[in-house]
Amino acid sequence: MARVLIVDDAAFMRMMIKDILEKNGYEVVGQAANGVQAVELYKQEKPDVVTMDITMPDMDGIEAVKNIKAFEPNAKIIMCSAMGQQTMVMDAIRAGAKDFIVKPFQADRVLEAIKKVIG
Repeated sequence: MARVLIVDDAAFMRMMIKDILEKNGYEVVGQAANGVQAVELYKQEKPDVVTMDITMPDMDGIEAVKNIKAFEPNAKIIMCSAMGQQTMVMDAIRAGAKDFIVKPFQADRVLEAIKKVIG
């Protein structure tokens, strides 16, 4: 199964996504609480897919996407956003994100996005 890196500044959100993924056979290879950690972990783990929060301290999700895409142009990144962040989601897609899921997470939507992005 696919190897996933989870990025969110909220530990509760990371735990929710991890739970959904592991119950469905995905391997969570790392968790990051900000964009700086996300870029470092991406380089170390080279996951198949990343779930990336938009609003985080130190480096936001859009900057992290740009950094990861600069390192690995074929990176598969799914943005996670709260309601009302449509402009940020569009910025993330332009930066190279492949899809997005809206918080609060629904398990079937998270799995659908990952399957779609992995192909």
